[in-house]
Amino acid sequence: MPRSDDIIKVFIENVSGSSTKNTFDEQTLKHLGSQQVASPYPYPYGFALNTLGGDGDCVDCFVVTDKALKSGDIVDFVPLHLLEQIEDGEVDHKVLGVLAETPNVIDELALETIRAFIMSVFSDVPGKQMQLGTLHGAPEALQYIRECRV
Repeated sequence: MPRSDDIIKVFIENVSGSSTKNTFDEQTLKHLGSQQVASPYPYPYGFALNTLGGDGDCVDCFVVTDKALKSGDIVDFVPLHLLEQIEDGEVDHKVLGVLAETPNVIDELALETIRAFIMSVFSDVPGKQMQLGTLHGAPEALQYIRECRV
């Protein structure tokens, strides 16, 4: 069982299996709009509340789960990995984790699925530059979130 200070609140923007990318105001959580992307999200995707990442937005999170989550849900999330990502020259790292009530493990297939999604999701956007770096473990993921808290 994770320690309570290792559990993060994550707001779900985009649902698994959908090619719709929703945008929300990260302070008010109001829906601002939607657009279609080139690949469906493999897992629910959102952001850690009360954080500010290197790109000026809240820290992005993939919730590796088979549970059907909806846009607008707020879930208890356990960070297990930090995936370094640079998008158009800006730091845009992703935190990968699971729901707090589930086993704290992400298998290699899920990790590869997320990497492939990141490299293909904006393939229809001319000039979009995506780079993936090192995959770090839970200590680095937690440290990154703590450093990004506002």
